[in-house]
Amino acid sequence: MNDTRALIETLSSLDYEGMYQNDFLLTWEKSQDELMATFRVAQILRGLREANISPRIFDSGLAISLFRDQSTRTRFSFASAANLLGLTVQDLDEKKSQVAHGETVRETANMISFMADVIGIRDDMFIGKGNTYMREVAKSVQEGFEDGVLEQRPTLVNLQCDIDHPTQSMADMLHLIERFGGVENLKGKKIAMTWAYSPSYGKPLSVPQGVIGLMTRFGMEVVLAHPEGYEVMPEVEAVAKRNAEAGGGSFTRAGGMAEAFEGADIVYPKSWAPFAAMEKRTRLYEDGDWDGIDALEKELLAENARHKDWTCTEELMAKTKDGAALYMHCLPADITGVSCEEGEVAASVFDRYRVALYREASQKPYIIAAMMFLARVRNAGEKLMEILERGEPRRR
Repeated sequence: MNDTRALIETLSSLDYEGMYQNDFLLTWEKSQDELMATFRVAQILRGLREANISPRIFDSGLAISLFRDQSTRTRFSFASAANLLGLTVQDLDEKKSQVAHGETVRETANMISFMADVIGIRDDMFIGKGNTYMREVAKSVQEGFEDGVLEQRPTLVNLQCDIDHPTQSMADMLHLIERFGGVENLKGKKIAMTWAYSPSYGKPLSVPQGVIGLMTRFGMEVVLAHPEGYEVMPEVEAVAKRNAEAGGGSFTRAGGMAEAFEGADIVYPKSWAPFAAMEKRTRLYEDGDWDGIDALEKELLAENARHKDWTCTEELMAKTKDGAALYMHCLPADITGVSCEEGEVAASVFDRYRVALYREASQKPYIIAAMMFLARVRNAGEKLMEILERGEPRRR
């Protein structure tokens, strides 16, 4: 356990006090020390569990999850993280709650939070809505706490919104830190965040936005590539540019996948919907224009089909640094000849990186647990050392 002890000791050099009793909504709202503390605590929690030491800090309490979109990895990662720390997970199904009868956000937020320590929300499908909703929930529970309605103020964790997917991008980043032997070794590494063809439409922009918003903070050379019309939010591109300048790296655009892949150390080909189309889709849903939504879906599927050549092939991978770039994906990937006729990635490429992809995904429960831990424990280093020295076995 010497490695875990050493990691705990490094926390003393980081200023993460601002994370206590606070939310995790966007990575670019967190300081560099706060991000590094999250990575360190995630590694520590993983080390404790692998050593069969229980890191539970709760003996009761709820972690409430609200998923407004389908999910496998993030849903189970949230449940695993909560259980790791000793919380019970309760899903909020809005169709079975008074929300369906018009209950306000303020009322719902307070009614579900009497014994809640964490609220995790996924609301990623509608531009201008998801992150706004999360902040409304956060404001409501803060007011409930200040009014004495709630004994504690629950921490809100963004499990994916319309702007960012912090638990995913942070898990991706931790995967890179471990793969390349330390965050200091990522400086100057080129990562290609590229659009890729998918036979489905309407995939959120939050994964590519999360990647360019986070990776630019660590001195990496971040390249964004997509067909014309598939732009991401301009305000997130502005964040990426500012972060690159501050972090000593770069943020550039490429005209195509081949250009983006050239000499890349890491590639991340992933489909997403055009920003303008997602804005239109949001307006159509607000207006209840179901015929308009059906027409937009057909239009977007046809537009996607014009770019089937945007796919991660062996030929493209050969253009990367030494032909051996790390392939990344948030999963599930659209695999050509496996999950679809034509998709984001060739089966041979995906299969070669399957274990690495699963390892990438396995970081997410620990990242979420670290976000919870840092929000609920004022001195994380002191508490983690206490847990390590106590050495209470995890009951199996």
